Amino acid sequence: MQPFIKKITLLAVMPFLFLSCEVVEDAVKPQEPIVEEGTTYSIKSGGHETTNPFVMVKTNSIKFEVRFDSTAIYATKDPGNQADINKLYGMSDCSTFHHENSARFAWRWYQNRLELHAYSYNGGKNTSTFITAIDLNKTYTCMLTLTDSKYIYQVGNAAVEHARACTGEGKGYQLYPYFGGDETAPHDIKIKIKLVK
Repeated sequence: MQPFIKKITLLAVMPFLFLSCEVVEDAVKPQEPIVEEGTTYSIKSGGHETTNPFVMVKTNSIKFEVRFDSTAIYATKDPGNQADINKLYGMSDCSTFHHENSARFAWRWYQNRLELHAYSYNGGKNTSTFITAIDLNKTYTCMLTLTDSKYIYQVGNAAVEHARACTGEGKGYQLYPYFGGDETAPHDIKIKIKLVK
């Protein structure tokens, strides 16, 4: 008689087991993680650069969005270094080291404003040119185009051209944010960059 009671008890409980499984299955649905697009690069106080992977690049253009916050405001120890250019984003070129041939956007906090510059090396010779001033906490689109004779830097409607030492597709490695100049970052600096296709 006991096995019979066990069977009845099991049969009575089984529908509730299946029912509860269905309820749990419906209630627990996978959620998409909330991911903020782009990368926030952090230059630590007393440092020059961020920690980045080494990435080879072959392209004719780089397009990205950039956003600076209040950490972009700084004063150098030596006032004479305030005009120094900090590097933002770009690539080495012509299959050479970046101090030989490269193209990067650059920035600085100068005369109480945030400036974006074109910054390049051509055959070991460095050139930097002011492009435009931008606001903190706003997103701007930067476009670097490599032609057979020049680099074209564009931010909104503002554009600057620098001579290029080689022709064809750009070949090199990715270049990331770097503070300096002669001095290191006086405090932690954060820059958000998102590549745009």
